[in-house]
Amino acid sequence: MNNVSYSTKNKLTTKELVGTAILITVVFILQYISGFIKIGPFNITLTLIPIIVGGIVFGPLSGAILGFVFGAIVTKNVLIGADAGGLILLQYNAVATILICLLKSTCAGYLSGVVAHCFGKKDLRIGVLLAAITAPIVNTGLFVIGLFVFFMEILKQWAGASQSVALYVITGLVGVNFLIELLTNLILVPVALRVVRAAKLTQNLNEKNED
Repeated sequence: MNNVSYSTKNKLTTKELVGTAILITVVFILQYISGFIKIGPFNITLTLIPIIVGGIVFGPLSGAILGFVFGAIVTKNVLIGADAGGLILLQYNAVATILICLLKSTCAGYLSGVVAHCFGKKDLRIGVLLAAITAPIVNTGLFVIGLFVFFMEILKQWAGASQSVALYVITGLVGVNFLIELLTNLILVPVALRVVRAAKLTQNLNEKNED
């Protein structure tokens, strides 16, 4: 994995744009699959994997683009009523709901790329590990912050009178989702990067043979 390079430029090269476009396709596929995996009213997010990979390999800008695409897909699902929990939030505060959907995953993709760069200079393995941890923390963290800021009344209704809102959010609403996302990222992101590395080595070999 140490041979997998990472990028931190503020613009993308043609190859990086192509790589990002390929990962966008993966985002669509994984988000479709994620639609069948639910705990409570919210989906488990497998889609963070290609977002993290993009942030590591092609840089924070690629991660942000991939995260924004994911957020746009989530927003679409909320708008058409495919996300039951999101639809409830949309009916209560549409602007805040759309903003949270777009912002949380965009920031998750961007910051995972930044973390990979900052900590991957000395040891890329550590950078990859921390990027895989950063994305779900940012994604879930911004979601929870948005809920507390804009949807406290709904949280109180969901929590009921038998438990506090904070306890409900941690144990009932996002806790299990977050742990599954975190473990999935820690397991699959390194595997995905090995696939990227193998593809890069194959491409380089083909280019040398053509020369």
